[in-house]
Amino acid sequence: MINTISDKKVVSLLTPVLANNTAEGTGVAKDRWGYGDVLMIAHVGISGDTLSGTVYWTISFQHCAVTTAGSFVNIPAADLEGGVNDWVINEPTEDDMTITRMYRGTLRYVRILFTQTGTHTNGTPLSAVAVMGQPNHIPVTQDTEVQA
Repeated sequence: MINTISDKKVVSLLTPVLANNTAEGTGVAKDRWGYGDVLMIAHVGISGDTLSGTVYWTISFQHCAVTTAGSFVNIPAADLEGGVNDWVINEPTEDDMTITRMYRGTLRYVRILFTQTGTHTNGTPLSAVAVMGQPNHIPVTQDTEVQA
C-alpha cells in the first residue's frame, strides 16, 4: 500500500539552532540519489533580535552536482517551485515563518543556507528539513530516530 510514509523520506537539513551568524545557519547537504524531487522546508522562529533593513536573514535554496562539500549555488527559478530564491526576512512581523520550495532539478545534492546580515546578538531560531519524493523504490526506509 502506498501512503505518505512509504513513498517519502524526511531528512534534516539544519537541526534547530539559535543562530547569530551564517556559519550556524549553514544547513547540511543531502544526497537526493534515488528521488525525483525534494520539498525543502525552512523554518524561522521568533527572533531575539529586532529584524530590520540592516539586521536580517536571507534564506537560499541551493544545489550542487558533485559532493556534499562541493560548490553550492542557488537553484535557478526553472528548477524551483513555490516562490523566489533568496527569501529575505527583515521585519519583526516576518519571523516565525515557514518557507517551502519544491526542487525539481537534476543535481544530486541540496541544502538550505541561512545568511545573516548585520549584527545578531540574541539569535534567531532556525531549522530546515527536506521531504524526498518520487522514490525509485518503495517502501522508503526512514532514518532511525535518535534521542539527543
